[in-house]
This record gives sequence, C-alpha cells and structure tokens, in this order.
Amino acid sequence: MTEKSLSHVGHDGRAHMVDVGDKAVTQRVAKAVGRLVCLPETLAIVRDGKAPKGAVVATAEIAGIMAAKKTAELIPLCHPLSLSKVSLTIEADETLPGFHIVAEVKTTGQTGVEMEALTAVSVAGLTLYDMLKAVDKTMRIEGVEVVAKRGGKADFG
Repeated sequence: MTEKSLSHVGHDGRAHMVDVGDKAVTQRVAKAVGRLVCLPETLAIVRDGKAPKGAVVATAEIAGIMAAKKTAELIPLCHPLSLSKVSLTIEADETLPGFHIVAEVKTTGQTGVEMEALTAVSVAGLTLYDMLKAVDKTMRIEGVEVVAKRGGKADFG
C-alpha cells in the first residue's frame, strides 16, 4: 500500500492551496446527500405550511445553492470555481421523520466540486434547523456525504 499524504499540507507542515495548474480541464460533477431528522410534529408543521418562519423548504433550497457558490470564501484552501450548475432538493420523509437533502454541482475545470456539494447540503440542513428550532429542540443533521463524483482521477457513484 502506498503512503498517502495530506494534499493541503506541505513537507514543512504548513497549509497551502493545492496546485491544480497541470490537471486536465474536464467536466466535474459531484453529488452529496444528508438529512435533517426531526419530530413527526415538526414535519407536519412544514407539510401543512404552518412553520413560524414561512416557506421553510424553499428558503433552505435557495440557501444551499447560495452556499455552494461561496464555498471558497468559507473553506480556506478551496479553489474559487465558476459553477455551471447547482441543484438542491429537499424532500420530506414521514418514515425518517425529517428531510432528505440532495445537491448536485457541476463545473468545467481542473478541480472537483465535492466541497461545493457538501457545503450546499450542510447549509441547507442548517437553514432548516434555524427555521424550525422554535418548535423542535431535538433535530439533528446527519449523514452528510459525497455519494458520487465524476471528472477526476477517483470517480465513483
């Protein structure tokens, strides 16, 4: 097994931005998922349009999309990317109970968009949490992960 190293830490132990200048320009796609688990009563409030802060799902979807576009401002060593697409959907699930969050991000460039997809899902979950915390103190965000990526060396999903 080959020894792996942290790509954002140099031999001197200092943090640095990875040089992607020699990488091929390809279409890059990443999909991330996560979920917000809540009480059944909280889900009913959203489903019935009675949330104290209004249009919960639509607001969280927009927040996630906006967050993907600002990832490089939030994560210190991320490359600023020109994104060609960000889609984010939030679906209620009575059996969870809660919400499934799915983000897909695309660009054409020299580095992937996994961080943008993860940021979109995370901020959408945080927005749901913020908008519903007045009625549910038991909520939790969980399962945030990249489930697919294409366009680089380590494609999967």
